[in-house]
Amino acid sequence: MSNKAVAVVVAVILGAVALTPVFLKSFSDNPQVAKISNLTNNLTNSSATINEQSSMLEKAGYSIGYSIGSNLQNADNLNQADIIKGFSDAFNKKDAALTPEQMETAVMEFQTEHQKRMQQKISETAAVNLEKGKAFLAENAKKQGVQTTASGLQYEVISEGSGTKPKATDIVSVNYKGTLIDGKVFDSNEGSEPVTFKLDGVIVGWTEGLQLMSEGSKYRFYIPANLAYGEVGAPPVIEPNSTLIFDVELLKINPAK
Repeated sequence: MSNKAVAVVVAVILGAVALTPVFLKSFSDNPQVAKISNLTNNLTNSSATINEQSSMLEKAGYSIGYSIGSNLQNADNLNQADIIKGFSDAFNKKDAALTPEQMETAVMEFQTEHQKRMQQKISETAAVNLEKGKAFLAENAKKQGVQTTASGLQYEVISEGSGTKPKATDIVSVNYKGTLIDGKVFDSNEGSEPVTFKLDGVIVGWTEGLQLMSEGSKYRFYIPANLAYGEVGAPPVIEPNSTLIFDVELLKINPAK
């Protein structure tokens, strides 16, 4: 495997896409600047402080470095000094400490270990969320006004409309807000245009739940994980086996033709 191929494998493992706008996606409110100057003396040509007044090259260099660091966050068992050593040697055109074959072996072994660790973490998170969801739904079912369907979907009527009810094949327009059981809002179209979609093209809980609603209604749905995103979740926002809560207003039904 060539050095270029090794770099591609590393990018795939860590979720990085080299030199693409991925680093512009989002910057944390608390950026952690890599302390390169403390680990190597080979990268001391950049300014000590980066801000809006920095030059284009300084800001570009910082942004690329920040992107690389962000994509390495999940690889928390790697040593930062080792990463920066390799970066510094390549950047300064020094001979590599390892042969391409040795790098290939190391990266592939790391990939296997990293995937095992991540899968174990996902499995543990899924198990915890499943139990939390079951406990939440069991208590929620006791609340006045909450109804439970045969599938386990729970709902309560906030306000009832007087229009027709949609079929699974219909196209509907809605306003909605989605929250986790801890109250965190993970999605909403508040302040935006209504969302329009084919009812059988969304999660099962929505497909079932909206067919209970008349046009003009507002319902709150409590959706078990198996009727939502299941064991896979919708990373990074929705963890595996998450129970979800949706407030939905059914605005319009467009019958399928």
